[in-house]
Amino acid sequence: MKRDTLALKPFLAGTGKVETSAQSWRLCLPTAARQVYADAQLDDYGSPPPRSFPHRPPARFVIEARFSGPDLLGTAGFGLWNHPFAPGSGLPRLPRALWFFYASPPSNMALAAGVPGFGWKAAVIDATRPSALALAPFAPLIVLLNRSSWWYSRLWPLVQRGLRIGEAPLPGELLPEWHTYSIEWEIDRARLCVDDRLVLETARPPQGSMGFVAWIDNQYAVVTPQGKMRFGLLDCPYPQWLEIKKPGGP
Repeated sequence: MKRDTLALKPFLAGTGKVETSAQSWRLCLPTAARQVYADAQLDDYGSPPPRSFPHRPPARFVIEARFSGPDLLGTAGFGLWNHPFAPGSGLPRLPRALWFFYASPPSNMALAAGVPGFGWKAAVIDATRPSALALAPFAPLIVLLNRSSWWYSRLWPLVQRGLRIGEAPLPGELLPEWHTYSIEWEIDRARLCVDDRLVLETARPPQGSMGFVAWIDNQYAVVTPQGKMRFGLLDCPYPQWLEIKKPGGP
């Protein structure tokens, strides 16, 4: 990882742990049970969010990372977001993110038309903009109409644009080989690359401050344009991990 201002600290829940070596951090879930939330996380949020999020454009991040394998259960990833559910920050906020995100089934966050609601992807969203807030009074009607495929195909692209949602599935699976991920965040553009190959670009990037986070946990979420919403935890009967190289590491 390369960003001079990063000052990462761990957050652990349940069985989550962070193993540290001279070269890397390994975020681990040795096992987890669906009765208890488990999370291994590194972030640079201040206290309390959101005023203490340290990053605004222009900013660039380069993350070298690998995973224990393609069979992760729960969610994992790294990048920038505004931690909408931060403890001590009052009511949940609308989400803003620019990151690489993974979710295993039964997660189904089908926010971008034509992109599966689970899997490994590059993603951007900013539901804090006036264009997104203007849609709020119509949300119940939009959800109802989206249950018709005819209306969904016409309405949801407009909603997706208002929420500044963009997603791109990443080829391949979560592999144990090292790969390089970069996030370029400008005022009027954002680019996400894997091994120097552009995978997602937007001219409507998130606005406002965000914090850096890398994590692996045992939760799932179902959030669809048709109004399905469900959250829960998964059993993880075998060890799984996300490893990130430290700045200046080999």
